[in-house]
Amino acid sequence: MRRILTLLVTPLLLVQGVWVVARAQRLPEAEGERIGAAGGGSPLRLLILGDSSAAGVGVLHQRDALAGRLAAHLSHDRAVSWTLVAKSGATTATALAMLADLPEDRFDMAVVALGVNDTKNGVSEHVWCKNYAAILNTLETRFGIMRICVSGLPPMGHFPLLPRPLRTVLGRRADRFDRRLRELADAWGNVTHVPLDFPMDVSMMASDGFHPGPQVYDAWAARLAAALTR
Repeated sequence: MRRILTLLVTPLLLVQGVWVVARAQRLPEAEGERIGAAGGGSPLRLLILGDSSAAGVGVLHQRDALAGRLAAHLSHDRAVSWTLVAKSGATTATALAMLADLPEDRFDMAVVALGVNDTKNGVSEHVWCKNYAAILNTLETRFGIMRICVSGLPPMGHFPLLPRPLRTVLGRRADRFDRRLRELADAWGNVTHVPLDFPMDVSMMASDGFHPGPQVYDAWAARLAAALTR
């Protein structure tokens, strides 16, 4: 019965997907430097890797985006130097390519924010986990990072941009991907999964109904900072 229902609803999902792409407001990535420093005290070298949310889509400047807010939260008692490697539309596969192009360096900690594009682009759970494991391995072996926080997937089932039943289908798929990511993090040992389970009020999102607004970026960064420094 489930297979029959899937076959029946698939054409509608495809139509809704095309409609979303055609109607979606395309916001730019946040302006500002992607390398920065803040605070004082013992040094902390941070790498932030991700997609449009990590790139700050939804706010105007990096100081109000994930990287800027994360640096602000961490710099209360640390001299934070941060590097942002993020791009709209990035998947786990393209993030691996981005890491390959990044000059070899040493970092103390990393934050990874990926998954929405893998979810909506039809990437299988197996490929998703394989790519994510390769990212974690690269962060450890090539960049010497031994403290990693992976951001959980956002609650796509609550994104106002997405019509139903597409919103429901992508929401459930994102939940499955997030469970697999949490299992991967738990098995890895030095990786912490940070869930995005705080209330996602529509008024706190960007005007496109898909990306975070300033309040969400700050709350998200605060959670990641707390996890990194536990």
